[in-house]
Amino acid sequence: MAASTSTIDPRPTVFGDRMIITGSYTAGDTGTLTIDLSSFLSEIDFAGANSSGDLAATTITDTGASPAAVQLVNFHPDVRIDGTSIKIAQGLVAYPGQAGTFIAIGRRS
Repeated sequence: MAASTSTIDPRPTVFGDRMIITGSYTAGDTGTLTIDLSSFLSEIDFAGANSSGDLAATTITDTGASPAAVQLVNFHPDVRIDGTSIKIAQGLVAYPGQAGTFIAIGRRS
């Protein structure tokens, strides 16, 4: 599987000095996907992402319980704002294999 790529939708929504950018990203095999929005936004106020397909899941074992308790936990994408870029990681399971969509709201450049 190759590194992830992103596509920004060609028609952003503008209201006053704010802009909403949406797009999609492909599944990949490494770490965190960075999406640079500096050509649209001078600062980002909010960013979010939704994975497509099944949620990534991890099994957590509470060894302090007697008997040990095992639980399957689902993680949504972790989205971080880094200046005028957003970084998407797949929760605790390190992002690979999940494509999805993203949204960012911020001040226009």
